[in-house]
Amino acid sequence: MPLDLTNGYQHITVRPFAGSMGAEIDGVDLANLSDEVFAELKSAWLEHQVVVLRNQKITPEQQIAFAHRFGEIHHHPFMKGMDAYPDILEIKKEPTDSYTFGAAWHTDQMFNPKPAMATMLYAHEVPSAGGDTMFANMYDAYDALSDGMKTMLADVKGWCVGGKAADRGSRYGSNPDMASKVRDPGDLQTESAHPLIRTHPETGRKALYVGSHVKRFDGFTEAESDGMLKYLKAHSIRPEFTCRVRWQPGSLTLWDNRCVQHYAVPDYTERRRMHRITICGDVPF
Repeated sequence: MPLDLTNGYQHITVRPFAGSMGAEIDGVDLANLSDEVFAELKSAWLEHQVVVLRNQKITPEQQIAFAHRFGEIHHHPFMKGMDAYPDILEIKKEPTDSYTFGAAWHTDQMFNPKPAMATMLYAHEVPSAGGDTMFANMYDAYDALSDGMKTMLADVKGWCVGGKAADRGSRYGSNPDMASKVRDPGDLQTESAHPLIRTHPETGRKALYVGSHVKRFDGFTEAESDGMLKYLKAHSIRPEFTCRVRWQPGSLTLWDNRCVQHYAVPDYTERRRMHRITICGDVPF
């Protein structure tokens, strides 16, 4: 009997590609997206956390319209969007650039008082090999903790830091295009405390909420936090919690920052150009 990949959906086909998380979805045309198909797509996204839509042909206006289906668009406090489309951050790396944007395990905008709910990345140009993005399932990371660890961390918050514009400009010095996008956040808050154990507002599931933005436990010194925080960060990206997306031109990947970390693998030397939009979130609890 043929395997049923619809999982009860009427308009889309869902193809999981890793044991922990991640699915490719067929039957979606983002240039002509009905309410019925969007509802099923969102349901699949909440279930699989990372969804990949292949062979999409969309304009910046259509990507922005798709993003608005989820909510208000979030603007990066440190990085300028495109001149013609401020809602879109163009992430570009040339063969001569040595710095890779996003090459650390993290959750987008974790330092914001209301971190980004979702991120979508649309591929325009990709290397012939390499340049993948890895993702880690923070539901599984939480579930794998011992009961004692869950109890100990239940009321602990992580102090999340976004850094400074000058530090980012220096960091992107080997990538002139990204360095040119750096801006001063002004009076926007770029440090925040959030629960290490976060409850997803739509699924109700608990997730471990850590990443490279977490510098210490709130109310603790860095020395006091260091050992446990290193353990949690290493635990959160265990291979069995992860999936890996191989990019193709026209691929759009959408992930849930409330329960996912990601990492841009810096293993390529060819041109890569992507359009990123993040969606505003709420206060973690």
